[in-house]
Amino acid sequence: MTVIGVITRGKYGHRLIETVREHSDFSIVTADLPEFVPVFIEEPDEFLEALNFDRSVFSAEIIITYSLHPDLTSAIAKLAAEAGVRSLIVPGGPSRASVPELKKISEVSGMDIEVDEICCSLEPNAFNRPFTELFGSPILKVKTKDGKITDVKVIKGAPCGSTWYMAKEIVGVEIKDAPPKAGLLIQHYPCRATRGDIGGIHESGELHKQAFIKALENEE
Repeated sequence: MTVIGVITRGKYGHRLIETVREHSDFSIVTADLPEFVPVFIEEPDEFLEALNFDRSVFSAEIIITYSLHPDLTSAIAKLAAEAGVRSLIVPGGPSRASVPELKKISEVSGMDIEVDEICCSLEPNAFNRPFTELFGSPILKVKTKDGKITDVKVIKGAPCGSTWYMAKEIVGVEIKDAPPKAGLLIQHYPCRATRGDIGGIHESGELHKQAFIKALENEE
């Protein structure tokens, strides 16, 4: 059985755990970080030690870390590499991670490290499967009748659960309105992606809109 590790911090990461448990048979191990940490952590290894950070999370093959802090994320990446973790997924984008340092860790260890602003843009590679075969960039299967959406099956969806929410809420919508409605529903879901003029939740909405268009084109 595939083991997925999730490192949570405050409110971040718990919805992913719920989604993975509901929509897969993966085994999950977790470790928690406090919500409030210093802006700059001079000795992150010692900081983690003082927290009694549960290192059993590094028994997982694939880890998603919501550490959301450049110093902590780099320290976690080093520990994961030493433990032989295959893939480290880092949500939150480059502003929450030291990308150059993570790149060095990846090159030395051979562990795949992916930094993404939003988890619904994840694509499969040789390291992060089978997690990304079920969770990441959305893939849908749609059924229609009499000009309306009658069923939406989520083949792959956002780890936050927004894709499954959209699939349920969009049933009954007219076909011509469905793709933009799909994107709008994603933006209404309480996703923790950033909300601004570009990127973040808007990118997530657009990804789901395009996935819906593709599903309609491929309807059997």
